[in-house]
Amino acid sequence: MLRRLAVAAALLLGLAACSGGNAPQEETSGPVKLRFLSLAWQKESLAANKEIVTKWNAEHPDIQIEYVQGDWNSVHDQLLTSFEGGDAPDIFHYEAAALGEFSKQGYLADLSSLVSSELKGQIAPGVWDTTTFDGKVTGVPFLLESQVVIANKKLLDAAGIAVPPATGGWTWDEFQANAQKLTAGETFGVAWALKSPTNRVMNLSLNFGGKFFYEEGGKTVVKVTDAEKAVPQRIHDMLYVSKTASPAALGMSGADSLPGFFGGKYAMLPGSVSLRQQMVEQAPAGFEWVTIPPLKGASSQQAANPQTLSISEDSKAKKQAMQFIEYFLNPANMATLAKGDWLVPTGKKANDELVKLTGGKQGWDVAADSAADLTISAFQKVNGYPEWKSKHATPALQQYFADKITLEQLAKQLEDGFRG
Repeated sequence: MLRRLAVAAALLLGLAACSGGNAPQEETSGPVKLRFLSLAWQKESLAANKEIVTKWNAEHPDIQIEYVQGDWNSVHDQLLTSFEGGDAPDIFHYEAAALGEFSKQGYLADLSSLVSSELKGQIAPGVWDTTTFDGKVTGVPFLLESQVVIANKKLLDAAGIAVPPATGGWTWDEFQANAQKLTAGETFGVAWALKSPTNRVMNLSLNFGGKFFYEEGGKTVVKVTDAEKAVPQRIHDMLYVSKTASPAALGMSGADSLPGFFGGKYAMLPGSVSLRQQMVEQAPAGFEWVTIPPLKGASSQQAANPQTLSISEDSKAKKQAMQFIEYFLNPANMATLAKGDWLVPTGKKANDELVKLTGGKQGWDVAADSAADLTISAFQKVNGYPEWKSKHATPALQQYFADKITLEQLAKQLEDGFRG
């Protein structure tokens, strides 16, 4: 027994000497192993994600990535549980609007010193701002969604309306005038599918400098000035003054409005750039559609809520995790990922790659160019926004668009409903 104890003691002393006393107790042999939680769900996007991971693993035997499939519907609870339990994935896919809570709780690594100058320079400062909390960058933004207009090419031609180039769309005044030209017989110029109107209004209001949320006396307040009123009023005027927009479409989602669009009931559909996928997959044979670039007020700016890649603070290999992210989001890969999700890459070079990859067809030239219009908006950093949105903004906007309250009553409900 004494001999066994002596041997054990000698082994322990030897291990301590090899570890250098204060060195972390980690495995020093074999590859670094990292878990990557992906939320890709569309067939082409899933294939692209897995292919990139497989290629990385083949090229980097010393840093191996384990692909873990996640789900948008349950990822928030999954991440919260894993953070609290100390078992978070090293790298995970999410969206900028949801990172603030995790960032403030210290669950996310600060990537400021890890991101290369090359990748940082490819993405607009306003997009980086969406993942920056208290001076810390806690996510790399890589896919964006912009608001464009899908139009029936045959009806545009019949009305003598030219399709604008990808680099410059219509002003709101031109859009409204064209909606008037397209309204005839059983056809409305436009269908505003506003089943969930708040985010659309918040995004598009940046066209006129509308912020809604302001700092006043050390607290956040909602103010509805002429800038915030511009988009709701223009939509309302199309519904009830010029009558160029269909009131029946108000309660619809973008997908709900497609049968009427394909049937010639609506000439134009303002909506997400991702709506182009449904055009390709569902449009009847011979149906011609075009993508009109983002509308312009004082500017064409819209709010950006990019999909992101983050690194957990508990990860023991943050530098290696960032190496993988940089590889995953190189221009060619980012373009392929955007194509798979019918979204917009954040990177400038990736947008060039995307146009080459697609030939600019199916509105990809418009999608790529719209990246320059996307930036952070005030509502994205406001505590209490989700509650205000569901309890006050959405019902008030729905009432206004249904012509049940006035613009001034809408403004009052929006302002009074927020307690910052």
